[in-house]
Amino acid sequence: MERFVFFGGKGGVGKTTMSSAYGQKCARSGLKTLVVSTDPAHSTADVFDQEFDDEPRPVEGIENLSVMEIDPDDELERHLMETKRAMGDQVSPAMVNEIDRQIEMAHQTPGAYEAALFDRFIDVMRDADPYDRVVFDTSPTGGTLRLLSLPEFLEGWIDRLLHKRKKSVKLFERAAIGNQEPRRMMDGDPIIARLQERKEMFEFAKHTLRDEAAFYLVVNPDELSIRETRRAIDGLADHGLTVRGLAVNRLTPEPDDDENGRGARYLRDRVATEHERLTELHETFDPPVVAEVETRVREVKGSLLAEVADELDVPV
Repeated sequence: MERFVFFGGKGGVGKTTMSSAYGQKCARSGLKTLVVSTDPAHSTADVFDQEFDDEPRPVEGIENLSVMEIDPDDELERHLMETKRAMGDQVSPAMVNEIDRQIEMAHQTPGAYEAALFDRFIDVMRDADPYDRVVFDTSPTGGTLRLLSLPEFLEGWIDRLLHKRKKSVKLFERAAIGNQEPRRMMDGDPIIARLQERKEMFEFAKHTLRDEAAFYLVVNPDELSIRETRRAIDGLADHGLTVRGLAVNRLTPEPDDDENGRGARYLRDRVATEHERLTELHETFDPPVVAEVETRVREVKGSLLAEVADELDVPV
């Protein structure tokens, strides 16, 4: 099994439940496991009845399992400050205020959220040596697809910036007068160094996601969730990423044969509809169904989480 495992899907389908259950399953098998929540609506704390933050913290009572929660707002602020510092070092003092204003405006545009989260996302994968398995509880599908598409998009963008910067430095060197040393030589140019560093990071992300990661989607047995799942599979495929399986969550339990009240009739109708959806998932989707998890009466935690882990047919 790949080292990095992702659980994605439409908002509210139960990604945290599935990723936490799989994380526990890996830990019980002896793998040192980290569950990483990148979903703004963190609920891993509710699953394990324990507070977490952006540093890995062992789960109490479960050996080999740790959890961290990445706060997207904090990452956006950190990304903003780092970008300001990096750019501020490259411009004259007179330009700093204008650069800061432009950077703040850029961080309010669509995509800034994903770009900020992406850097932390890569940090986690690069620092994963202490763990045998890293399980990502991702944000809703749209955000996840944008996040996973960044390496390919940004790598090309960085290549163009590098080309333009090298051309600019070369022209500057040619324009140097007499024996005066140019202010910035190609080998020591900090902007080229920064761009090269980013390019290497994007290359790492692209190869890691394609060669060392497995993707699973969580889906509910309803039409909207199934449509979103179909779009997610196509979107991931466009970036060379294959969905390994579908975890169907929140199936309605079927009433006993001797129950004939109004509630029982509703449940039977609901179960019949969900069976149609399950048939659609089994017969018209390429990724196999790896779990069929019924709705529990109580929140899935403790022994119930262990039950769900046993129902997940995902290899450890």
